[in-house]
Amino acid sequence: MSEVERESMEFDVVIVGAGPAGLAAAIRLKQVNPDLSVVVLEKGGEVGAHILSGAVVDPIGIDRLLPDWREDADHPFQTEVKDDHFLVLGPAGSVRMPNILMPPLMNNHGNYIVSLGNVCRWLATRAEALGVEIYPGFAAASLTYDEKGAVTGVITGDMGVEKDGTPGPGYAPGMALYGKYVLIGEGVRGSLAKQLIAQFKLSDGKEPQKFGIGLKELWQVKPENHKRGLVQHSFGWPLGMSTGGGSFLYHFDDNLVAVGFVVHLNYKNPYLSPFEEFQRFKTHPAIRGTFEGAKRLSYGARAITEGGWQSVPKMSFPGGALLGCSAGLVNVPRIKGSHNAVLSGILAAEHVADAIAAGRQHDDLVSYEEAWRASDIGKDLKRVRNVKPLWSRFGTLIGIGLGGLDMWTNQLFGLSLFGTLKHGKTDAASLEPAAKHKKIAYPKADGVLTFDRLSSVFLSNTNHAEDQPVHLQVKDMALQKTSEHDVFAGPSTRYCPAGVYEWVDAEGNAAADKMGVDVKFVINAQNCVHCKTCDIKDPNQNINWVPPQGGEGPVYVNM
Repeated sequence: MSEVERESMEFDVVIVGAGPAGLAAAIRLKQVNPDLSVVVLEKGGEVGAHILSGAVVDPIGIDRLLPDWREDADHPFQTEVKDDHFLVLGPAGSVRMPNILMPPLMNNHGNYIVSLGNVCRWLATRAEALGVEIYPGFAAASLTYDEKGAVTGVITGDMGVEKDGTPGPGYAPGMALYGKYVLIGEGVRGSLAKQLIAQFKLSDGKEPQKFGIGLKELWQVKPENHKRGLVQHSFGWPLGMSTGGGSFLYHFDDNLVAVGFVVHLNYKNPYLSPFEEFQRFKTHPAIRGTFEGAKRLSYGARAITEGGWQSVPKMSFPGGALLGCSAGLVNVPRIKGSHNAVLSGILAAEHVADAIAAGRQHDDLVSYEEAWRASDIGKDLKRVRNVKPLWSRFGTLIGIGLGGLDMWTNQLFGLSLFGTLKHGKTDAASLEPAAKHKKIAYPKADGVLTFDRLSSVFLSNTNHAEDQPVHLQVKDMALQKTSEHDVFAGPSTRYCPAGVYEWVDAEGNAAADKMGVDVKFVINAQNCVHCKTCDIKDPNQNINWVPPQGGEGPVYVNM
């Protein structure tokens, strides 16, 4: 397979990922120099198909990239935030936190409730109008290097490969796309970004990256239950005070409500299921009324970077740079990252354009790395840098209180009482053996307000050809049995929001926590929604997520 002849194309800049960061970079490159040849690769079958976010967008990035965007009749920013609620949930009731207590940066007025997928579709039209080439359905599978070890391009995944790795009847080799610089905007835990971070030791001297899993449903609610422009965030029940996470309800457009739930992936209990906690959350008295008589339209899940300032790796490497969530630019307390993704795309594009204008290529864009911390991205992340470690260290109530105090001191005095705290363990290392915890009895889905995973995955429009190599690679199957199953009671069956993983006995019955019986690890790769949680949370880092054939995976609509 490695000797196959491939078609190749050459560009000035190759961008991997048609998310907010990649598209912003493409647009800015053409704004700076219309003669640059720029290509964007997108693994989804169409731009926006794999994009999932809340999303409440701070327009700072779009304002800078496209100052005239409000004059575009087709722009997707149709619902401005009108009301901002923060709730603390208990098992039977809730308390609304006064907005005056919240640091100013938590204020959502002036922001917009959107489908981030639709934002990307719109940005793609703006990019193409400038001459950017966008290739959806092409997953960047590997990198190319020159004799000095610098990145020179990417190779897209082969199509039509059989399960055993041999070429099938419809085999078509991937293409090689070369560029003077390669920009990586794959999103959270991208496969190429992961390789580059390890290969060039980009995280040396940084704190471990931290993650959450975000689950989201889109509902069409009754008009009397819709409050267009309402943003409601909450934390507390159903999660215990020692497990980090929170939730949101965003009312936008025509009677649409986006409901989401985030669980920090440093949780300890292997019996915890983020999906089931999400379903329980919707039954809370302060929440369920919104969904009476409503219709669920879509479902999806994805990982979220949460490490922030301390965990951002070196963002430049020989031959290119990391953008957006590939570098981990999410502001955790604000639950926002798309504004920083756009800003990173703009910043990288300007440094790339300057380098090409100076006759350079394939070198380390050190100026980009040096610039971001002093930019609006750095200012945004630095002032919230201790919120996540305080939450992890002291639990929800005390941790959030101390985090709020820290944001206020940063706001008022430009300093933190805590300095810069460390995160400590990785999320994989945070999981504890099952013997230390009790099983959690989750209620059965009612099919009206709460649902099971398989019916939810159906709404994500996920599809993979079954006769291809499994893209969820278990490095050591024996270790999976002796550790993931025997020690941790099969947490993959719970942390996966799509029912990809099963431990079954000889009769095919669920056996994730059955000790002393012959069990088999089953991977239903066709269910995968590309959230990457398994790549992050497996206690042995024994599962490696790689892209399937281009164009496959979820097809999110209005998400």
